[in-house]
Amino acid sequence: MTPAADNPAAPTAGALVLADGTTFEGEMIGAPLGPSGGIASGEVVFNTVMTGYQEVITDPSYAGQIIAFTYPHIGNYGTTGVDAESRRPFCRGVVIRDLARRRSNWRSDSDLDAYLTRHGIAGIAGVDTRRLTRHVRDHGAMPGAFGPAPDDEALQHIAAAASAEPGTAGVDLVGEVTTAEPYSAGDGPWRVVAYDLGIKRAIAVNLGRIATVEVVPAHTTADEVLAREPHGVFLSNGPGDPEMAGSVIGALGDLLDRVPIFGICLGQQVLGLALGGRSYKLPFGHHGGNVPVRDESTGRVEITSQNHNFAIESGSVPGVDETHVCLNDGSLEGFACRDLPAFAVQYHPEASPGPHDSRYLFDRFAGLMSSFWGGTPNGAGSHGKAG
Repeated sequence: MTPAADNPAAPTAGALVLADGTTFEGEMIGAPLGPSGGIASGEVVFNTVMTGYQEVITDPSYAGQIIAFTYPHIGNYGTTGVDAESRRPFCRGVVIRDLARRRSNWRSDSDLDAYLTRHGIAGIAGVDTRRLTRHVRDHGAMPGAFGPAPDDEALQHIAAAASAEPGTAGVDLVGEVTTAEPYSAGDGPWRVVAYDLGIKRAIAVNLGRIATVEVVPAHTTADEVLAREPHGVFLSNGPGDPEMAGSVIGALGDLLDRVPIFGICLGQQVLGLALGGRSYKLPFGHHGGNVPVRDESTGRVEITSQNHNFAIESGSVPGVDETHVCLNDGSLEGFACRDLPAFAVQYHPEASPGPHDSRYLFDRFAGLMSSFWGGTPNGAGSHGKAG
């Protein structure tokens, strides 16, 4: 590749280097990392969606990670503020095969390259993402780094950054993405306090159909939650290692049996840990919009949207029925407490992007609140079972 310095019209040569030394050539896109020494690093994962790249990039669950898209053509319909799932992207960078040269959609107000630049996210295009995906699939998600690579010295700096990147295990990423102040969403009849562990806009919209939602920071105590007299508590998706969400896990010990609880993704993991379960890191995670999950009570298979690198170990959570299982690898995808008003799923019923097979779970949450409180959205102030 010809360095951009030799030809102002040429793209800047770049390279992606994984922690094991595997190197991929490409061209820099998005926000500039600087003429020398500018490097983006993070845990490299791949996502298999064919559409919805903006929703993926703005999902806070990708904090600390570099997203590689397996679909080869990215950016063809541009971007629009309406499709953002958070206030800004929290990912460390994006890796794609072909960046569309022009956008074509009446809703678009910007192209992807400009969108990344505006939000300070660097990317690398022209990468052999098929080879990259096979490598991550075979060897597991691993730290990596990318940046301008006009010469061997720059390449060595990128490799050093990849080796130094800690990844996501044992790192508090929830503190990076959670809201600083509480805010409200929706106008449904129930009152729900939603812990923001990295909540997506589409989740707030779906909860807003059934409840008036107050989204609170991840460090909110159980007493502060109960003081709001909610009918239910929601645990959102979010990034990274559930073991690092200690304050939420501690709060759940004081909330269980006092208010119905529904968790999604990281929400399932922290609920599982609060109930005495064990978490572990998947080899390369589940990141995509076409993951088959079986409902164990009905045998029905749902095609789901997923985005997580950690999971709860099947059989490790006492006092629950394991309600859903992933048909790709047999991992636990959902459980419901037998004696407590709480349930959770590992996947994303709100999708965005992805299929809508599982949106009924929000209505199931409304049904749980109705059962717990005696059928009406009234009387939650006592923080105990109705009647």
